[in-house]
Amino acid sequence: MTETVLEVRDLKTYFYTYAGVVKALDGVDLTIGQGETLGLVGETGCGKSVTSLSVLRLVPDPPGKIVGGEVMFKGQDLLKMSDEEIRSIRGNKIAMIFQDPMTYINPVMTIGDQVAEVILLHQDLRKEAVRIRIDELKEQLKNTPSDQQRQIESEITELEAQMSNPPRLSSRETKKIALRKATDLLTLVRMPYPEKVVNQYPHELSGGMRQRAIIAMALACGPLLLIADEATTSLDVTIQAQILALLNDLKRSLQTSIMIITHDMGIVAEMCDTVAVMYAGVVVEYADTKKLFRNPLHPYTKGLLRTIPSLTREQDRLETIEGIVPNLIYPPEGCRFHPRCRSAWDICKQERPQMITVEENHKVACHLYTEPRHIQEK
Repeated sequence: MTETVLEVRDLKTYFYTYAGVVKALDGVDLTIGQGETLGLVGETGCGKSVTSLSVLRLVPDPPGKIVGGEVMFKGQDLLKMSDEEIRSIRGNKIAMIFQDPMTYINPVMTIGDQVAEVILLHQDLRKEAVRIRIDELKEQLKNTPSDQQRQIESEITELEAQMSNPPRLSSRETKKIALRKATDLLTLVRMPYPEKVVNQYPHELSGGMRQRAIIAMALACGPLLLIADEATTSLDVTIQAQILALLNDLKRSLQTSIMIITHDMGIVAEMCDTVAVMYAGVVVEYADTKKLFRNPLHPYTKGLLRTIPSLTREQDRLETIEGIVPNLIYPPEGCRFHPRCRSAWDICKQERPQMITVEENHKVACHLYTEPRHIQEK
């Protein structure tokens, strides 16, 4: 079985406002395995971004507060960590790619300095300095006459012995190595002309290039989990396809787990191994991507899939899900989707459905699958 990287259990995040308590997350459960991509989908306001902020403990307090649950990352509960401990995780073991890069990139710092800042914050570059020098000497050795090789080999041996306790570096040397690593990262994310971009400012780059810079920052410390919150929404479809292909390639080469937050079912179909469908602060269906598209179970999931334009049949109008997302200060009793559900019956209005396993790797929270009689959708 795949090793679990992140497990969210019964996560509850509330926002305390003058109008009342907004139950943004009210018992969310998620699991992400190593090298797996999880898609978190649903309408605007269903709690997708709050979930990612809660995992990283970035919910603004006040008015927000994580009131319950566990966020287990490699066996450790992030919610019980001290502020210093969680800072060592953010940007290092768990990194995040945001929707609008210009909102999160410093406009008065060069791209290279901003990527290097992440490296300097989380990494000890002394070993990297020794490793770079060893690589340089090994390259030099290839073009050195045999009678002069012994001296270089001796220097390489001395440097290898220093790896266990490398010498201290000056701030200038440290910055130089960090910028070199920044250039390598920009190359990794297929940034055009990375040696030039490292000295440029954000306003000199296109939207796609800025997003690649954000991804480079996120990958700077080799995170185990990458959270992409609507990372391609502001990009045109061509650049969007390039960014998605890049994330797929990076996942395969680095074995990084990814959580993709989106409302685009096309991205889910292309990128994700598993899907969690959220509605009004709860997960209503959880399944392998292929199973979800082939056999959606929850009425809300079926409604989402019906809203996708068809390429094989003519449509006068696009399908919609009737009604609106409920006010989470006063969420509906029972199933939160029942006011908009075509298949709702009495128990849906009274009792909240529990998540059950219908088949292997396919779970749903719906009374249609827990009650003795099975009501088909009207």
